[in-house]
Amino acid sequence: MATYSIIAAGFGGQGVMLMGKIIAEAAMHEGKNVTWLPSYGPEMRGGTANCTVVISDEDIASPIVDKPDVVIAMNIPSMLKFEKDLKRDGILLINSSVVDREPTRKDIKIFKIDANAIADKIGNVRALNMVTVGAFKKSTEMVKFESIKKALEETMTGKKKKFLDLNIKAVQAGMEEVEKD
Repeated sequence: MATYSIIAAGFGGQGVMLMGKIIAEAAMHEGKNVTWLPSYGPEMRGGTANCTVVISDEDIASPIVDKPDVVIAMNIPSMLKFEKDLKRDGILLINSSVVDREPTRKDIKIFKIDANAIADKIGNVRALNMVTVGAFKKSTEMVKFESIKKALEETMTGKKKKFLDLNIKAVQAGMEEVEKD
């Protein structure tokens, strides 16, 4: 496997941090070394937020990422900020519900996911982050679905437990969306 790095970015309130945490925890369940580094803009909800996840079979020297393998852009400012940093042949996952413009690079793989609409169809637009986790899983194959499910089960406890099935369904819908392409 080697080492892979992911930057997930969007507006506060889109569940970007949880998205990164679920990916990181899923990789941990597979025995991989992981770092998760959150970064918040000046405001929380409505401001920009991003997190960096590094997944590796080896020790990880630093959680800081200059050239990510994958960028998950949940809004236009995130795409504009991080698309240029993506490695050649890297993967750009775009939430096409919010991002209404085309990426400029031609040397990367692009997956457009209508995450808000898919989540809304499932029953809760707030599950858009888990739709995107499903798209990430299918487009990269960095983590297994069972590992994502286990990470969700550990995270969705207490009052959040009632959202577990919805979130699992959202991950599956995101995976199916990538399979269509």
